[in-house]
Amino acid sequence: MAVPTPHISAKYGDFAKTVLMPGDPLRAEFIAKTYLENAVLVNDVRGVHGYTGYYKGKRVSVMASGMGQPSIGIYSYELFNFYGVETIIRVGSCGGFSPELHARDIVIAMGACTNGNYASQYNLPGTFAPIADFEMVRRAVDECEKMGVNYRVGNILSSDMFYDDANSGMQWAKMNVLGVEMESAALYCNAARAGKKALCICTVSDSFVYPEENTTAEERQNSFTKMMEIALNIAD
Repeated sequence: MAVPTPHISAKYGDFAKTVLMPGDPLRAEFIAKTYLENAVLVNDVRGVHGYTGYYKGKRVSVMASGMGQPSIGIYSYELFNFYGVETIIRVGSCGGFSPELHARDIVIAMGACTNGNYASQYNLPGTFAPIADFEMVRRAVDECEKMGVNYRVGNILSSDMFYDDANSGMQWAKMNVLGVEMESAALYCNAARAGKKALCICTVSDSFVYPEENTTAEERQNSFTKMMEIALNIAD
């Protein structure tokens, strides 16, 4: 497929080799305007803002993924396969399952469990385990240590349901799954298939253990800056 694609209006070369992907287009705009120098809007199809600029001399892009595995599945596939992007770092929010995690703590998703069916397209004779790039995990851990933030590394659940009628989330906690979000498994699948790198860094926005700590939509959009800085610092 030639560029532009049906979902991205940018020209080839408009994106840097590393793209940060928050779910929220306003969070993408916040990252670009707060951290990037000479940021240029390279995509706004369907209101999904994508920017490319410079962070500490490194060329970096940021573009929203939207909500859910189908949405990030489209955008990350096109970035990896049609725009020459080598690394995508998801910077999102998650609900925390672990009592060791509080609001605004960081989860580095080494693996992504899922109740979805995204990997069925590969016709594999078993169950594929979507995982992050280890080098990116290690660099993210080093940044967390330098910054002195509370973090955990481990499994996360990429759920296809936000409103889960069976209320099954905490069943994953017994398997030491740290929290729940909605995108990472599809991102990790696309990276594996394309031979590229991916990592999900999440900030705990809501806790199943400490609900009194839950954050607002505005806080999720604008105040999860540690996660953003970790991702920018490890961008190639």
